[in-house]
Amino acid sequence: MAFITDQDYKVVIGEQALKVVSQVSQENRDNAETQAQEEIASYLRPKYDTDAIFATVPCGSPAGEDPRNKLIVMYTCDIALYHMAASTPSKMGMEIRKERYERAIKWLEGVQAGKIVPDLPLATDEDGNPVGFPMVYGCQKKLRHNW
Repeated sequence: MAFITDQDYKVVIGEQALKVVSQVSQENRDNAETQAQEEIASYLRPKYDTDAIFATVPCGSPAGEDPRNKLIVMYTCDIALYHMAASTPSKMGMEIRKERYERAIKWLEGVQAGKIVPDLPLATDEDGNPVGFPMVYGCQKKLRHNW
């Protein structure tokens, strides 16, 4: 099962519009989704376990509980749609796709800078310790009391 489902796209685009943008090709859609996931992973990889993030799939339970991070799902759809729209001959709906793409990238840059902290699995080393959290250290400027 894939990380992104047809149901996920319904939040950001209509069913008919999705068919037009994807040019009714499952291959186009799969390629755009893979590109979107890699683009997102390139921002998140230093701190987060991107393999675990994108390996999570909707469980399909009747209670509607979805273990995936909702923002990651939405931004993956937005970025995939941006790539699909860019490949259409007349660049249909490109303005809204570009706007949503830029918003997704801005959010990813905020996560990368540490200004936004999403609820995502952290990347760990072989000992299970979190990686990607640089320690900042230093000291105060040396005081010189020479009169």
